[in-house]
Amino acid sequence: MATGRSNQLTKQIGEYLVACELARRGLIATTFSGNVPDFDLIVTDFKGSSCPIQVKTSKNGTWQFSIDKFVEIHFEGQKQIIGNKKPLHIPHLVCVFVVASEKYGDDTFFILEWAKVQDILVANHARWLESCGGVRPKKFDSMHCALYQSDLEEYKDNWSLITTKL
Repeated sequence: MATGRSNQLTKQIGEYLVACELARRGLIATTFSGNVPDFDLIVTDFKGSSCPIQVKTSKNGTWQFSIDKFVEIHFEGQKQIIGNKKPLHIPHLVCVFVVASEKYGDDTFFILEWAKVQDILVANHARWLESCGGVRPKKFDSMHCALYQSDLEEYKDNWSLITTKL
């Protein structure tokens, strides 16, 4: 089981890996060490244009979320019913998912907008609920959902998304 310290180190590693990759691309990135609610770093180009970025880091290629942060969930008995998508604070926020490797230089990056993350999570949750008749097998009222590396493959090394925002 990961500890709070371990989780904090993983988060910090991801933020600095993204900042480093952006610097290699001629951009300046500043991290906020978790002190800003909606994003983890700001990137800027030589003209002064900037873009906020959310970083999510995992060591195993799976990221955990609560589906009710993205979509309305209602219950009919124990059956979960998916409602409307929730408005996002910053729908066009760029999100970089990092798979932090134990081996230096083997890290993997997936870059997409937060609204696309919402689309993927809601679609995955709907498919999963359909496969079990709408009732979660262990705890019917659980809001847990996950995003997997396989869900993000088309966004691998999509660094151009960031440069088009600047």
